[in-house]
Amino acid sequence: MDKKLMAAESEEIDWGESAADEGKIMKRTQSLSESVHTGLPYPLTNHVKFSLIKGDYLYFHYGCDGQDDRGWGCGYRTIQTMASWICNNCVPLKDKHTPPPSLPEIQKALVTMGDKPGSFSPSRDWIGTFEASLILDYFYDVPCKLVHVRGGGTELEHVAVEELHRHFEKHGSPVMMGGDRDNSSKGIFGVCTGGDGSYLLVVDPHYCGCQLEKMELQRRGWVAWKRVSSLDQSSFYNLCMPQTANRAT
Repeated sequence: MDKKLMAAESEEIDWGESAADEGKIMKRTQSLSESVHTGLPYPLTNHVKFSLIKGDYLYFHYGCDGQDDRGWGCGYRTIQTMASWICNNCVPLKDKHTPPPSLPEIQKALVTMGDKPGSFSPSRDWIGTFEASLILDYFYDVPCKLVHVRGGGTELEHVAVEELHRHFEKHGSPVMMGGDRDNSSKGIFGVCTGGDGSYLLVVDPHYCGCQLEKMELQRRGWVAWKRVSSLDQSSFYNLCMPQTANRAT
C-alpha cells in the first residue's frame, strides 16, 4: 500500500464533539471532493440505454464536517450531496439560496415543519426519502417525486430503472434511494441498461475518514456501478427524485 495512503488512513479525525453539542457543526465543505463519479468507466461496452446526472456537486459522507454520524447519518449526507447539486445547478429563489444544511439544521427544519417531535433535535434518528423531499422543498423550493418500488427483480429492473432513465433525461439531478430490509441510503447518479440487465451508479455516503480523491473513492468502491440484481430482492425501495427541469441554470 502507498505510504501516503497509509498515513492518511492513520490520521485521526477531529469529530468536533463540543461544536456538535452546541449545534455549531464546523463547515468544511471547501475541502470536499467534487463530482466523484466522473472518469468512472462504463459498466457495459454495448449498452442499450445510458442516463447520467448533469452538473457538478460535492460528495458528503460520514464525518465530513466534524460530526460523528457513523451508523445513522447516511440519509442526511445523501441529502447534503443532493443540496450541493441544487446549489451548483439551479436558479435560486430569493431567501432560499443557502449552502447544504448541516445535520442539526436538517433536524431543526423537520421539527419546525411539524414532521418530527421536539425531541428529534438533537438526536441520532435516521431519516429517509420522505424527509429528503421535505428538506429540499423547505430550503430550496424544489419539489420531489417519490416512487415506491415493491421489490423483487421485475419491479427493480423495470419500474425503478425506467423511472431513473426518465428522471435523468428530463431533470438530470441526483436521486436518493432507500428501503426497508436494505435501509442504507444511496445516492443514484446514473443508470446503464444492457441486454442482460441494468446497473446503477451509486455514490455511497458511508465512507468515513480523511478526504480522498475521486479516483481513490472509485477504487475502494464508494463510487461504483452496481448491478440492479445485486440489490436486496426482498426489500422494497423508495426513490426521491428532485424535480429540477425548470430550475436548471
